[in-house]
Amino acid sequence: MKKLPRILLAAPASNSGKTVLACGILEILKRRGVSCVSYKCGPDYIDPLFHRHVLGIPGYNLDSFFMPPKQVERLFAEKSAEADMAVIEGVMGYYDGVAGISVKASAYEIARITDTPVVLVVDGKKSSLSLAALVKGFLDYKEDSRIGGVILNRVSAMTARRLCPCLEELGVRFLGAVPQCEEACWESRHLGLTLPGEQAKLKDKVGALADRLESCLDIDGLLKLAETATPVKRTAVRNISPDPQKCRRIAVAMDEAFCFYYQENLELLERNGWELVPFSPLKDHRLPCSGISAVLLGGGYPEVYAKELSENTAMIKELRLAKRGGIKFVAECGGFLYLHETLEGSDGISYPMAGLIPAKGFRTGKLSRFGYITLYDRQGKEAVRGHEFHYWDSTLPGEDLKAVKPLSDKSWNCMHVTNEMMAGFPHLYYGSQPEWIFKFLAV
Repeated sequence: MKKLPRILLAAPASNSGKTVLACGILEILKRRGVSCVSYKCGPDYIDPLFHRHVLGIPGYNLDSFFMPPKQVERLFAEKSAEADMAVIEGVMGYYDGVAGISVKASAYEIARITDTPVVLVVDGKKSSLSLAALVKGFLDYKEDSRIGGVILNRVSAMTARRLCPCLEELGVRFLGAVPQCEEACWESRHLGLTLPGEQAKLKDKVGALADRLESCLDIDGLLKLAETATPVKRTAVRNISPDPQKCRRIAVAMDEAFCFYYQENLELLERNGWELVPFSPLKDHRLPCSGISAVLLGGGYPEVYAKELSENTAMIKELRLAKRGGIKFVAECGGFLYLHETLEGSDGISYPMAGLIPAKGFRTGKLSRFGYITLYDRQGKEAVRGHEFHYWDSTLPGEDLKAVKPLSDKSWNCMHVTNEMMAGFPHLYYGSQPEWIFKFLAV
């Protein structure tokens, strides 16, 4: 067993400030020389990019819909093996899980699986004593809530001083209040925060935020709460060192337009003998090397860069040649849209794209689909689990798999799955059914 101080930052609802505060706290811990590892509850792929920006190492997803509890436990222990502390960022509201009616895959369930003390981040704007009632409700909803601390967000220092006794009489540590301030206001768009590379002078912002949090939060109290965590099982780190003689190469699109990847997916590919070779559909004119066997086009914001992607005709030609040459394609959400004949950009103009799928991508103006899905093949066998979240749609979304929402009677056909292509809107979690993805990638 290993002692591992840790906390989980949760909230009553989305947009309460979890990601911004997580980044500020990670920066403070880094300044103090604490070797930290970070995680995100649920299927989000943007927030781990911010954690990575601060720590300089990959962040991981802890998701109990994608993985059984034992697998979540193992991933958590494995990636924390060499760390002094772990910080987990929650998802949506603390108890919000599958279908909105279950705690399955909620931040609460992850806290329970990892046995982690929880800090509830409460957006206190336009409230006062009612915040104590809200916190009491969260404490009482589950007997093992694990909530041990509270941070108030967008609350003045004066209001915080007056509310402190009201909160602490509930049996939780009051860890301070963050006033409404410029340092905690970061840009966002329809899928969440804009990407780290798009946030002007993000390093300076994180530094200024950490300075602010040092002055208004009880960081020592937060560390004491983290120290109450139980030891975790020691788990051997699985080194990624495939045999170079047997290694195959997969070209992975990685730039401003395509960057939504689960780190666990990438490492699973590497552990199974794939060398990841990054390339940029925005800036490169050629695929990275002649020896690739597959191309992976992840999600992202191709609609924001539709004009630039369209103008890079050399790369489009490369992709078409690769397809004709038998190279396999895996394309998810934004990557799927890039393979269309045309894509409506954020500017409302439709631009020519790669043309590997005879369809048009267009803006819907609303969230087309949102949430977890289980994908089944034509024989009714579970293929893989995934997640959808997109404001664009397709005139030909595919029909080779059936998507079924958990705890719901909703289902629909989706995805193009052939011997050479696996493409559609779902973001797939390979670890849920690894044999399925590797059967597709096999020569």
